[in-house]
Amino acid sequence: MDKKKKLRSSEWFGDDGKMGFVHRSWLRNQGYPDDYFEGRPVIGICNTWSELTPCNGHLRDFAEVVKKGILEAGGVPMEFPVMSLGETIMKPTTMLFRNLASMDTEESIRANPLDGIVLLTGCDKTTPSTIMGACSVDLPTLVVPGGPMLSGRFRGEKVGSGSMNWMIKERQENQGYSAADIREAEVCVARSIGHCNTMGTASTMATMTEALGLTLPGYSSIPAADSRKKTYAQLSGRRIVEMVKEDLTLSKVLTRNAFENAIIVNAAVGGSTNLIIHLTAIARRIGVDLKLEDFDSIGSKIPLLVNMKPSGKYLMEDFYYAGGLPVVMKELTPLLHPETVTVNGKTLTKNYEDAICYDTDVIAKLEKPFQEKSGIAVLKGNLCENGAVIKPSAASPKLMKHRGKAVVFETMEDYHERIDDPNLDIDENSVIVLKGVGPKGYPGMPEVGNVDLPKKLLAKGITDMVRISDGRMSGTAAGTVVLHVSPESTVGGTLAVVQNGDWIELDVHKRTLHLDIDDAELAKRKKAWIPPKPVADRGYVKLYIDHVEQADLGADLDFLVGGSGSKVERDLH
Repeated sequence: MDKKKKLRSSEWFGDDGKMGFVHRSWLRNQGYPDDYFEGRPVIGICNTWSELTPCNGHLRDFAEVVKKGILEAGGVPMEFPVMSLGETIMKPTTMLFRNLASMDTEESIRANPLDGIVLLTGCDKTTPSTIMGACSVDLPTLVVPGGPMLSGRFRGEKVGSGSMNWMIKERQENQGYSAADIREAEVCVARSIGHCNTMGTASTMATMTEALGLTLPGYSSIPAADSRKKTYAQLSGRRIVEMVKEDLTLSKVLTRNAFENAIIVNAAVGGSTNLIIHLTAIARRIGVDLKLEDFDSIGSKIPLLVNMKPSGKYLMEDFYYAGGLPVVMKELTPLLHPETVTVNGKTLTKNYEDAICYDTDVIAKLEKPFQEKSGIAVLKGNLCENGAVIKPSAASPKLMKHRGKAVVFETMEDYHERIDDPNLDIDENSVIVLKGVGPKGYPGMPEVGNVDLPKKLLAKGITDMVRISDGRMSGTAAGTVVLHVSPESTVGGTLAVVQNGDWIELDVHKRTLHLDIDDAELAKRKKAWIPPKPVADRGYVKLYIDHVEQADLGADLDFLVGGSGSKVERDLH
């Protein structure tokens, strides 16, 4: 750091007059000595710990480890809480509150005497929300991901803590699972601290942070229960102090090349479709022009290198023992922007040049991948004018080109009421169409796109069908599921006027999704369409509905795009 450059915290603590007295005095009740206010970098530890967020339940302990590193490096740690988003607990969906949590993070950072930030993250939305907020302030920032659970073990079977969710209905119907069986499975699946242990959204977000260069190299793959996770947390505390001295801000790390690296890595690991919405929102906060089409043009031809659920058979613990993300990064060197700078001050090339693979059944070589083309396919057509997405690595090859009759559900409640009706006119060739689950419609765009199949088809052994919605799906799920249809049905996109019996054509190879009716009929239906009433008329939910952007833009609030920087002009007295 330039010796002439003052620490941001000195604007609070460096004044010998009344305001310096005010800012320092009340902190004295914590027993802080004089040197805490005399030019030592103040590091904010942004903690998403909460007992209502089980995936982040261990982050209170991790914060203490990070503090050790900060103190060792000469910094002053200041831990603060922000809104935590528990994916498995919160209703109607954590995505509704991602932007609120980002506002909490942004304003907590900007309003306080902080020179650098450590983000403690874990569960799905806690990672993108805190990064989004931090981007809008743009201080030196480093991420400490909480890590995945150990592999689930149930009656001799290795099971994923997320993927098992999507098997329950099928196992109840076809294998006669009792309530006691379910209770036993619950404990066996989630048997340690940490987030989902598949390459679901939580692991995808952790992988994304490392691919973006926001974590120490190798950190994202380590299980939460492994002692090496705490070692890295302590080293992260040391490193953030150095980043402040180097003035290595987020905007210097999060370049266009860094975002392209993240897209490539996500494809290679078989990551969640949720990456698209979160990475787009992060890019728009930091000022990088990232479009929906980039996820296809940059990532769709990338080979699948990781054999992990839901696209394969292994779990995050196996991935780590095989060498983890460092091996993938090394393999991908010819495809990445290798000179991109990361938070440790070194380039991707330097960070991963010594990585070793210990199990090629888990991590493949670039020249012999598990799948030639992975990543995300972006669809266009009259059913999704602004785009829709599908994850080919988790879909059924035979359904990648399909023409079927629509079976329409107007709402999620409509789906629950009718899907298991024996008289429902549906077969394995039908296309399930779910409306009203987009950003404005639900609201919050829940992970319901991979809806369960009807009982009568499960009984026949059918395990996959084409499903289309304006919602999302869990990164732990699989299936031929078209997601993020934009514009959504609630704002009058074509999805809103699809009727039972309409023919729908999906061709992933050609990147098309088409409602087979003529333009005149489509125009007639849209003219007759009546918008649904908003589901809220007050509070944050109304604010969200009024201002949330569509999925192809990252579903951020329109007034949050960009940032306000770190400068605060006015004092409190």
